[in-house]
Amino acid sequence: MVSRRTARTLHATPRSLREPRRSRLGRTLPALALGVTALALAVPAALPATASPGGPASGSTQAQTGTSSTGAKKSSGTHLTAAAEEAGLEVGNATMGWRERGTERAVLREQGRGLLRYGAAASRSTSNPFTPDGVLGVDISSYQGNLTWSKWTKKDRDFAYMKATEGTSYKNPYFKTQYKSAAKAGLIRGAYHFANPAGKAGYKQARYFVKNGGGWSADGHTLPGVLDIEYNPYGSTCYGVSKKNMVKWVVSFTTEYKKLTGKAAVIYTTTDWWKQCTGNSSKIATTNPLWVARYGSKKPGTLPKGWKAATFWQYTSNPIDQDVFPGKTKALKALATTKS
Repeated sequence: MVSRRTARTLHATPRSLREPRRSRLGRTLPALALGVTALALAVPAALPATASPGGPASGSTQAQTGTSSTGAKKSSGTHLTAAAEEAGLEVGNATMGWRERGTERAVLREQGRGLLRYGAAASRSTSNPFTPDGVLGVDISSYQGNLTWSKWTKKDRDFAYMKATEGTSYKNPYFKTQYKSAAKAGLIRGAYHFANPAGKAGYKQARYFVKNGGGWSADGHTLPGVLDIEYNPYGSTCYGVSKKNMVKWVVSFTTEYKKLTGKAAVIYTTTDWWKQCTGNSSKIATTNPLWVARYGSKKPGTLPKGWKAATFWQYTSNPIDQDVFPGKTKALKALATTKS
């Protein structure tokens, strides 16, 4: 990369002493690189750790070197699968239901920034508009940036979840603003953690999640934290983990989360993934609420073994992920006030 000082020196040097003349493309690339660097530096710093819901009010910042435009840490040797690339993900920054959106990608642009896409499944749901009965909500991540919540409250959306963390290295740089502005708009809100079972132990990821916005308190407007455990965007579907060890990993996370917060974490998954990667285990079905993803349907369909009902259902991703709590507002608020 050419520094500004070097650029000034080259400008002052006679053309005969400079490098051979480059093509227009060759001259344009350094400028593009500098522009990309400026955009990266403009991204808000990631949040420091705290055990309170929603993260800290203030604190240290995270270095931006090696991060993408949405705060995703670039990890050498880690690559997206073809399906994850088609979905528009970045390395280190996966989202709820990324695979459920299908492989066709449409790009939404807002404030000049390319955002995540909607796949074939979402297109099917839009061609046949459907709004399920219950309390409606949305879930977002850093790809949506600083969302205008009034757009969704006007559409009778009453709750929201936002991605806080992934593994033990990623923190959503927009989370603090998203979380606080959602509450200010009158939404009941909560946070989710994208699991990486191939990384550190479940209990360690639970601690990381709670320290960085995933905590819970009985305040009437904080929903329980969510463990988003689904298709691996970086490799084999089940992260190279056996069914037995996958169940142990999930139990490790949920046990630690309950210990730290006094609240049972919600499990977000798909029935297909759960069957394939846990052997359709029912070990936590009676202790942890279920959030199931299924698009292009008017029902959440067959649930993983042991769960009699889904507490949340992600039913479409167009224009952003949309969800339903199939009950009354009073019951939803109970999740934000009662320990369980």
